[in-house]
Amino acid sequence: MLKMKIKPMFRYFSSLLIIILFTEVVSAQETAIAQDSIQYKDKYGMRVGIDLSKPLRSLLDDKYDGLEIVGDYRINEDFYAAAELGNEKMTFEGDNIKTITNGSYIKLGADYNAYDNWQDMQNSIFVGARYGFATFSQSLDSYRIYTSSNYYGPDIRTENTETSGLNASWLELMIGIKVEVLNNLFLSANVQLKRRISQKTPSNFDNLAIPGFGRTYDDSDFGAGYGYSISYLIPLYKKNKD
Repeated sequence: MLKMKIKPMFRYFSSLLIIILFTEVVSAQETAIAQDSIQYKDKYGMRVGIDLSKPLRSLLDDKYDGLEIVGDYRINEDFYAAAELGNEKMTFEGDNIKTITNGSYIKLGADYNAYDNWQDMQNSIFVGARYGFATFSQSLDSYRIYTSSNYYGPDIRTENTETSGLNASWLELMIGIKVEVLNNLFLSANVQLKRRISQKTPSNFDNLAIPGFGRTYDDSDFGAGYGYSISYLIPLYKKNKD
C-alpha cells in the first residue's frame, strides 16, 4: 500500500522538476535574447568636415587665404583612416624679401583613439600620423639688396617672378580631441609636429612657406601647426561594441 502511494508522489515530483527545469531554460533563453537585443552597437561610417581655423585666419589676416577639408573612416573600435585636403595662399614679408606661396596639399594617415567611451558616446582623445605632400608655386614679389651703408637709402628691387612646379613632402605627428556636441556632429582640436623630408626649391631663393606645412626655417626641418574642425558623421552601419 505504501509503495502504491510513493509511485504517484514520485511521478508528481518528477513532473514538477521537469516543468521547473524547462521553465528555467526558457527564461534563460529569453533573457539572453533580450540582452542581445539591447546590446549597444557602435556607429561606423565616414566623418567629413572643414578646418575652421583656416577660414577664420583668412578673415583676420589679409596675407593668408586657405581652406582645408578633413575626413576619417572608422576601421575598428580604436583605429581610423584619416585624410586632409587643402589649398593655401600665403604672403611672407621679411626684412629683405617678400614672397607669395600658392598651392595645394594632401595628408594621408591614421588616428588611434586612446579614450574608452561610455555607452552611446563617440568622443575621442587621439594620436595620429600623416604623410603630407604639396605642390605649389613661389612668387618673388620684391627683395632688398644688402649694402654696408644706408647713405642712399634701402635698395629694394621689385621682380614679381613666379616659379611653378615646386613640391615638398613631410611626416606629421598629431595629438587632439574630438567631441560629439550634437547627434553625429563633432568639434575637434589638434596640434601638429612636422618633419620635412624633401622639397624642390626655386633656383634663386628658398621655400619660405609650404602649403600644409607652414613656415620654414633654414636651420631646421621641423615645423608646427594646429587645427579646429567641425565634422559630420555619415553612419553606414553598426557593429557590436567589443
